[in-house]
Amino acid sequence: MSATTAAARTAATLLTLALLAGCASQPTVTAPPRAAQAPQQAPQPQAAQPQPEAAPAQTEAAPAPATVPADETVRVALLLPLSGKAASLGEAMQQAAQMALFDTADSHFQLLIRDTKSTPEGSVAAAQDALAAGATLLIGPVYGVDAKAVTPAVGTVPVLSFSNDATVADTRAPAGGTWVLGFQPQDQVARVVSYAASRGLTRLALLAPVGSNGDMVEQAMRDAAAKAGADVTRAARYQPTQKDVSDTIKRLSNFDQRHAQMAAAREATASKDGKPGPAVEDLSFQAILIAEGGQRLKEVAPLLPFFDIDPGPVRFLGTGQWDEPGIGREPALVGGWYASAAPDARQGFEKRFNDVYGQRPPRLATLAYDATALAAVLAKGHKAYVRENLTDPNGFAGIDGVFRLLPTGQVERGLSVLEVTKTGVTVVDPAPTSFTPAAAPAPSPNTGS
Repeated sequence: MSATTAAARTAATLLTLALLAGCASQPTVTAPPRAAQAPQQAPQPQAAQPQPEAAPAQTEAAPAPATVPADETVRVALLLPLSGKAASLGEAMQQAAQMALFDTADSHFQLLIRDTKSTPEGSVAAAQDALAAGATLLIGPVYGVDAKAVTPAVGTVPVLSFSNDATVADTRAPAGGTWVLGFQPQDQVARVVSYAASRGLTRLALLAPVGSNGDMVEQAMRDAAAKAGADVTRAARYQPTQKDVSDTIKRLSNFDQRHAQMAAAREATASKDGKPGPAVEDLSFQAILIAEGGQRLKEVAPLLPFFDIDPGPVRFLGTGQWDEPGIGREPALVGGWYASAAPDARQGFEKRFNDVYGQRPPRLATLAYDATALAAVLAKGHKAYVRENLTDPNGFAGIDGVFRLLPTGQVERGLSVLEVTKTGVTVVDPAPTSFTPAAAPAPSPNTGS
């Protein structure tokens, strides 16, 4: 057995490679007896802070969280694209789920693996087959279009989808519901904007593509800025298919006007009449959020300093899209901040995964691990998959840090703020290790209570 890694300290004890390697891609996997360890129930809160808005209060008292008999077999389905265009992703996520299964489950927990065939129709067929086999919780599918197809077909059985499409969330029915476990740009934007404002960067700009994702980022940025006492002074949008965004960035920085002012100031300095030249206006923002990732980010970022938006005077901000190896090789991004899951635990998980399967896991693999482990831990505690148990306000501690399912169908995550360096990233503001519930309202002076 290898040494305990950061991931193991956060989530589970390492197992022998032989045990994991012996788990083939069988449709039903039952874990051997062992104590549940990950994701752990998150630590109890230490202080009060506001919770996200919850579902409307019921007119009757909510029933006590349901339990299942200790000797009853609990069946959970994992819906993944094991064939079709996304088969390689599905296979890696299945492998991550198997790691979680052997890390956390006992002999009464069964994981029913079903192939969605990378289509909505295949996802519905997989869900129905799993329900017929006795599944009381569905984990997956991966894509939003597949999750939307599955939701109306599963009745009161909860669905923990891997999608990051907020419109997939649906918990309006009294029981069941669909949650969105994917990494949400809104949370990431709110985290990095709040941190920037706390460091005195209260005048912000946005550079984002046109489209629903850009709209989401802009609204999240404006909301977060308002809460943090900051202001979005400029916003520039461009078409996703637009190859050259130079004109967009020039307008964002008032490049032509400011350079005309600089030229006039130089002429006045060189003249002999002693009259001062016009003042050169400063940029209207101290930080800029770049809502891009991958190759597109590497193309856009160098244009900013070229048009006088320099990464020294102006702090570059980003989302989890920046979370990829080698980001510091782009000089313009060095010193930038972005919000993402705490990296230490994930790096340990990635090493384990590579040791077992001989390849680096895709980013979504941790979602499969955490969702499977959550299901196994609730089953180990004899807790049924009902809303009261799934939306435990204390949340869970997983590979990607603490997280909790909200009554709205969204997921809230504890995120770190990371700074890009030439050789990687460093944590400048650690992720929280627990959630705290809202403070109880003070008694009304008129009631005498």
